[in-house]
Amino acid sequence: MPGTVRRLAAALTTAVLAAGLLTAATGTADAALPTPISASTARTYLSSLKVATENRTGYSRSLFSTWDTISGTCNTREWILMRDGAGVVTDSSCAAVSGTWYSPYDGATWTAASDLDIDHLVPLAEAWDSGASAWTSTRREQFANDITRPQLLAVTDNVNQSKGDQDPATWLPPLTSYRCTYVRAWVQVKYYYGLSVDTAEKSALAGVLNGC
Repeated sequence: MPGTVRRLAAALTTAVLAAGLLTAATGTADAALPTPISASTARTYLSSLKVATENRTGYSRSLFSTWDTISGTCNTREWILMRDGAGVVTDSSCAAVSGTWYSPYDGATWTAASDLDIDHLVPLAEAWDSGASAWTSTRREQFANDITRPQLLAVTDNVNQSKGDQDPATWLPPLTSYRCTYVRAWVQVKYYYGLSVDTAEKSALAGVLNGC
């Protein structure tokens, strides 16, 4: 019997590979944002960020190139879907055909990649407003595809769309238990990229961090 089971498992694996499907990720359905800095470090970083009025003159999303090829046939969106999902299966072009994803913004769990957006935690327009307008196109591309900092996250699509390009003064994740993580990540990204904050944004960030 054990030999029969092994042969059936091998046959199933062969069939899956022949169909162009590969298991790309395992584990729990919990988004795997790189761990942000601590609240105390975030408070220190926040105090050092330049406070300035935002300016969106000249902004276009096309000025931030997305999605880059990260590995093999996988682009940034596909890479994040694999990182953040559980039991993710991809086809030969790296598109996720099945899996389970947990959205930490609202606590929802999804089984279709089409229900997810890859959120730029610090939105591209927000980055432009606070300093990216002076960057080279290469720097903007790096920002838009940064898988090292806590900047990209798979979340429920309509929640991401409700966020749009808002900063924490006007939008925070509906799931209050995630807000501390969110603002710690926000400050880390802004600090790393040398971006400014406006007065209302800084006040909102400080308010959340004081409760972390």
